[in-house]
Amino acid sequence: MSRIEELPDDFNASLDLNSSNAPLSPSQAPPSQKPAQGITAAMLNSMSPFPPKPNSTTPESTNPSAPMPPAMANTKQYSTDELLAELNRTPLFMTSLDSEDNVDLEALKALAYEGTKAEVAGNFREQGNECAKLKQWKDAREYYDKAIAVCKHGVPKAEALEDGPADMDLKNKKDAIADADGAVANGEEEVVDEEAERKKEKAIEEASYVNRALCNLELQNYGSCTRDCAAALMLNPRNIKALYRTSQALYALQKLDLANEACSLLLSIDPSNAAAQALLKRITTSITASENARRAREAREAKARAEKATLTKAIRDRGWSVKMSSSAPVDAQDATIRLEDASDASSEISVPVLLLYPVAAQSELVKGIQENETIAEHLEYILPDAPWDVEREYQKVVDVQCYMETKEGGLIKVGKKVTMGKVLSNGKVEIQDGLCRVFVVPNGKVNSWIEEFKRRRGK
Repeated sequence: MSRIEELPDDFNASLDLNSSNAPLSPSQAPPSQKPAQGITAAMLNSMSPFPPKPNSTTPESTNPSAPMPPAMANTKQYSTDELLAELNRTPLFMTSLDSEDNVDLEALKALAYEGTKAEVAGNFREQGNECAKLKQWKDAREYYDKAIAVCKHGVPKAEALEDGPADMDLKNKKDAIADADGAVANGEEEVVDEEAERKKEKAIEEASYVNRALCNLELQNYGSCTRDCAAALMLNPRNIKALYRTSQALYALQKLDLANEACSLLLSIDPSNAAAQALLKRITTSITASENARRAREAREAKARAEKATLTKAIRDRGWSVKMSSSAPVDAQDATIRLEDASDASSEISVPVLLLYPVAAQSELVKGIQENETIAEHLEYILPDAPWDVEREYQKVVDVQCYMETKEGGLIKVGKKVTMGKVLSNGKVEIQDGLCRVFVVPNGKVNSWIEEFKRRRGK
């Protein structure tokens, strides 16, 4: 079914559209007869990624269809690899940033700094917000850094931009794109309300500090977060987000009193803030738990000091001598001098005793011998069938003699039936590093061992 279309009012009815002499449309006209291109089209052609090669001609196409645009026709002069290389230098098609100066790319970078301080800083802040929505915290922080830098120091000049070539090509590219976008019209400067601009700059700077604080909070840079919040509060002491993020960072740092103070201030400004109420509850719970832990620790420390003082008094009252050396003590595990009742200096004391068998090169730790017990009482269950007694010299208590080293470095024989309390109160021996050392020697080797002991001591 044929379609009927209404012709426009200015249609020339005398024209024969089937005649070969009919005028051609602009797209069919030869290049010399085509209408002049607009400024934007000319600019885009001049920025083609495929400029004509010098001393090169574009081969004529044998395709009867419409001719290719000049920018595309130039591709015939390039190989596939050359086309890909040229495309990779065009910002829209780049797969990596090349190390060479790229005027197009630098022009686009420089456009980020076109406009007033508020416009440039606001643009960076919006880009940071987009990254923050995607939880790209490091990228977002970089954009907020730039926004804050512009607010504080102003828009940098083209030659001050990082890696930005300050040549005429870059300037011409920037001017061409700015003109195409209508940034400058008829050579007239836009009138700027300075007071309104300052308010915008302050608001953008405040928001950028608060948002950068969020990035630092998510990246666990709690110190940086509190500093950003402090900067925002200098601009606006009633900034709710700054107070909230300060509280969060201080809570993470376990600075509970400061966190509580910031959160309480927030709620004094906005009492219905549910997030702040929940945070304050957590802070209060942590403060209570911390206070209880502190009190328990102080009570334990006070008790330990009191017990130590009581034990010191008990030892002094009995006339015992205790010496702590600067060298590393013997590993006594949990064996220590103890009072039966830690709060009563008159209760019975138990002393750790290290039994040394020098002839057999063996030792054994008795964690506690009461002051009214004798060494023999313990040797009776230790000596029989000792696995290290290969020569069977330590089978019975009567087969051995016991000695202790005196304060002066000599030896004193210890009666096996004398209580530990009496042995220690004779004034000649001492407890060294919390242990009593008793040498247990077979009867048949006492003399030779004493001689060896004296020789080693140089006596």
